[in-house]
Amino acid sequence: MTLLIDDENRVRTLTLNRPDALNAFNETLYDATAEALAAAADDPEVAVVMITGTGRAFSAGQDLAEMQARITDPGFTGGRHGFPGLIDALGRFPKPLICVVNGVGLGLGVTILGFADLAFMSATARLKCPFTSLGVAPEAASSYLVPALIGRQNAAWLLMSSEWVDAAEALRMGLVWKVCEPDELLADARRHAEVLAAKPIPSLIAVKEAMVEPTRAEIAAARAREDAYFADLMGAQANAEALAEFTRGRSGTATG
Repeated sequence: MTLLIDDENRVRTLTLNRPDALNAFNETLYDATAEALAAAADDPEVAVVMITGTGRAFSAGQDLAEMQARITDPGFTGGRHGFPGLIDALGRFPKPLICVVNGVGLGLGVTILGFADLAFMSATARLKCPFTSLGVAPEAASSYLVPALIGRQNAAWLLMSSEWVDAAEALRMGLVWKVCEPDELLADARRHAEVLAAKPIPSLIAVKEAMVEPTRAEIAAARAREDAYFADLMGAQANAEALAEFTRGRSGTATG
């Protein structure tokens, strides 16, 4: 199974489970995660959702093999929801969402934090947005959400440089809320999740909706701009060369 689902004390944990691919999102995982978020939103016994990963990665973002197939394979078939459907599900998720960054995060493994209400990170984890190294544009409304979360200059470095950011720097930027030792990470995140989960769900939803509603139009506009830039850049020379280099160098693991 590409996604593991566990319930305890009104907290539902969604664990990305493609460890051999560093939990990169393929069409199957996009669909499973979008559907799991929709189900959790509708479940009266779920107050909080946590998202984490198996193995040494949180998520390596989009599966680059599938990204290349989208460009080069005329027979490529997307999933039922795909990347847009997952971002839709994240954007409308009405309950507290906690990201637990257990290991390496790239691309969507970083930009998903823009939708998190709280983010916890392992002290040994690292994050990178490799958009410029892939010759593409930002994604997941990150051009709006990341500057709003961490400020213009921090966001400019994160989104433009394609450089790694360690846990201490992520905390300094405000990209994550707490940094924990690896063996304490999940338990610490769960303790905080259960504090929230003990509260009335309608009240949690009201607080989140009051905070998020003013941003919805900006998120939609950012996604539209990003999609237009992405359409122009995907398959262009810089992107084609980056994906070809990935194909030559990969050893069966997606890392983008």
